[in-house]
Amino acid sequence: MAKEFDKYSYYKESVQNPEGDVDFYLKTYKQIRKKKPVSLREDFCGTFAISCAWVKLDKSFEAYAIDLDKEPLEYGKKNYLPQLKAEEQSRLHVYNKNVLDKKLPSTDICVAVNFSYYLFKKRNELLKYFKNAYEHVNKDGIFIIDCFGGGQCQAAIEEETIHKDFSYYWDQVNFNPITNEAEFYIHFKLKGQKKMEKLFYYDWRMWTIPELREILIEAGFKKTTVYWEGTNSKGEGNGEFTPTEKGEECDSWIAYVVAEK
Repeated sequence: MAKEFDKYSYYKESVQNPEGDVDFYLKTYKQIRKKKPVSLREDFCGTFAISCAWVKLDKSFEAYAIDLDKEPLEYGKKNYLPQLKAEEQSRLHVYNKNVLDKKLPSTDICVAVNFSYYLFKKRNELLKYFKNAYEHVNKDGIFIIDCFGGGQCQAAIEEETIHKDFSYYWDQVNFNPITNEAEFYIHFKLKGQKKMEKLFYYDWRMWTIPELREILIEAGFKKTTVYWEGTNSKGEGNGEFTPTEKGEECDSWIAYVVAEK
């Protein structure tokens, strides 16, 4: 079953909202620069669903998807690219490259989301990546990253999210407070079937917002702004992010950090 199970499709349904993501990028750029962006670069793009959503927004928009892992790139080419119109496909460029490569396209917006850059565990490694992102953001460009944290993220815990026909599990198996490193798995369970475990694995350092902002400035960016997620009536994240300098004290949180060149 694990071999036949479409883990990327269920991953997208469980944790991604590409249309909402690109709306946020576009809105944020317009608010900061008072004009419309054209180009987006999606680092650690995986199946490049965000890039697909970007080129659908406007006939002038170009997207550049970068990832070192061929498997999700091939999945995106087989499953997501054919869903685009021919002219939309012509404006989406997929590269099997390292995000540290010096020969990458420069764009108005560069994003590293789904906490992908957490794989850089050393400060000098993350600084190197942020510097490379800075060098490849256009003059009026912005760099957007997301991050998460909270007391709940400093312990081994497994969360189940129940969907109509399946359950999604986010499993944090450990946390080292000395290094701020943690390991995570994603599991899925279809109704009436056995739980399929460890379909995705992450070995990350849990970077804090102050660290990220300091390293971004050191990399050359002039200003950083934190966009904090609001909460609904149940105290859960509502998917709405607003700029602030004071976050809520909560067990877990998600935020964006937007860096301006």
